[in-house]
Amino acid sequence: MSVKNILISQPDPGDKKSVYHRLTEKYGVQVDFRPFIEVVGVPAKDMRKQQLRILDHTAIILTSRNAIDHFFRIVDEMKVELPTTMKYFCVNEGVSLYIQKYTQLRKRKMFTGKGTEASFLELLKKHKALNFLFPCSNIRKDSIPNFMDENKINYTEAIMYHTVNADLSDLASVYFDILVFFSPQDISSLFANFPDFKQEDRAIAGWGKTTNLALEEYGLSNTIPAPSPEYPSMVAAIEHFILSKK
Repeated sequence: MSVKNILISQPDPGDKKSVYHRLTEKYGVQVDFRPFIEVVGVPAKDMRKQQLRILDHTAIILTSRNAIDHFFRIVDEMKVELPTTMKYFCVNEGVSLYIQKYTQLRKRKMFTGKGTEASFLELLKKHKALNFLFPCSNIRKDSIPNFMDENKINYTEAIMYHTVNADLSDLASVYFDILVFFSPQDISSLFANFPDFKQEDRAIAGWGKTTNLALEEYGLSNTIPAPSPEYPSMVAAIEHFILSKK
């Protein structure tokens, strides 16, 4: 089979110079973007019912752009004035840069992991005297809460947004040669929308170990696994597959 069209289960980056759009320019492949999951914010009134008191905390744990967006949304809706002494712990540099969208922070208030989960957890441990607030989704990894509990670090988990399945019903009659997934939630959404989905001769590209496990659980084959030593990015893995089919 030759590859004619690809569906990326993420929002359109809106940049015609993105790595995926280069596939169109280079190979004439149509690339469509459609998020399989949606993020829905929890209203501030519900956070009040949960008796969330942001100012009882001295530090904020931020693990994603969504966490940042919804933390500052809740701060605004609850009309909270964040003190200048508040500290922010960002899981990686990308998250620490994104927070500048909402506030300019000096180095002494910003703490950033070195790109690995282990380095971030050790960073939290070095500051265990603080009282942390952990804004998160209803779907999140257990590693941070488990680590905090094991090390007796004070923290409050605050579910500020929900990750839910998107409505994909309009895709029922649309065929794509490659489906690209980045999380187990993408796979769950696929089957929530199409319980009888069969892979047939489609290629599936799955990013990371947890996505690969989800594909296996649903009886699907990860035709284009990434990352790998040969293909460290998803677009590189897809490009190799396209070339193999010419």
